[in-house]
Amino acid sequence: MTKNKTLRNFRIVLWVLVAVAAIGATALYTFRPPQRPLGITGQEFALASTKGGTFTQNDLRGEPSLIFFGYTFCPDVCPTTMAETTAWRAQLGLSADDLRIIFVTVDPERDTPEMVKDYVEGFDPTVIGLVGDVEETENAKAAFGVFSEKSGDVDSEFYLVDHTALTFLIDRNGSFQGTISYQEASDTALAKIRRLTER
Repeated sequence: MTKNKTLRNFRIVLWVLVAVAAIGATALYTFRPPQRPLGITGQEFALASTKGGTFTQNDLRGEPSLIFFGYTFCPDVCPTTMAETTAWRAQLGLSADDLRIIFVTVDPERDTPEMVKDYVEGFDPTVIGLVGDVEETENAKAAFGVFSEKSGDVDSEFYLVDHTALTFLIDRNGSFQGTISYQEASDTALAKIRRLTER
């Protein structure tokens, strides 16, 4: 066999291997699509739960969840959102096992675990409150792409906190499925929650 024939045969074998690898990769993608990260960005986080223990990104798996970032001193957006989410769950006839409601404080300097527990359970005893220190809170915010910063008289104890006013919909696999905007039409919000819990 000549050198040219040997080289040609080697190239044929090489191209066959490349084709097989490409077909295999396509099949793998088709039948096993990549998993979306837990939360939104895949950032890891760990916060103290008002139900005891630590809540991490892995705990998003299990039951569908509505997650809202706020703070207990919030004068309007947070209490309105908490009242709406608990009302929507009741309206759909869902229990805490069907749909978790989770409140994450963005104000770790003032919100203690006891304060957050009293706050969330004032809306519904089953609501889960999550609290961390400044670094832990930043990690949790990063996991959901949440923004927050002090406003008003930032040097006093009566400062306000501007923050993302979205409720995040997380499915039972821990994957992000959308949001509910502040003061979104109730019918639209209920339809989104119904789809989330039926997945």
